[in-house]
Amino acid sequence: MESNSFNPAEIALQPYPTAPERLTPGTHINAALLWKRDDGSEAGAIWEMTPGVLEGVQGNESFVIVSGRARVDFPDGRVLEFAPGDAGVLAPGDTCRWTTLETIRKVVVHRMS
Repeated sequence: MESNSFNPAEIALQPYPTAPERLTPGTHINAALLWKRDDGSEAGAIWEMTPGVLEGVQGNESFVIVSGRARVDFPDGRVLEFAPGDAGVLAPGDTCRWTTLETIRKVVVHRMS
């Protein structure tokens, strides 16, 4: 891993493979890997999703919303809402549903273990 800087709004993204049964038809997810620790324990990325629903999201990440709005629903009834500038944490072991209300772009740090 090398020190670097970037503008998350300008990073070019590529399609992010997602099982179609987890995603509202017509919804698209794109991403770009920014960095990965040499030991593979953590990675940083830009992630973007058009309006729709993504089911079965697994926790273990921290993120900051760059643009758009979304809601995250948990099976126990908790609901988190996110807009530009908001930061969030999805705890390891949490499973949730991610609903994008306006195309959302986030900078995410994901723990691999």
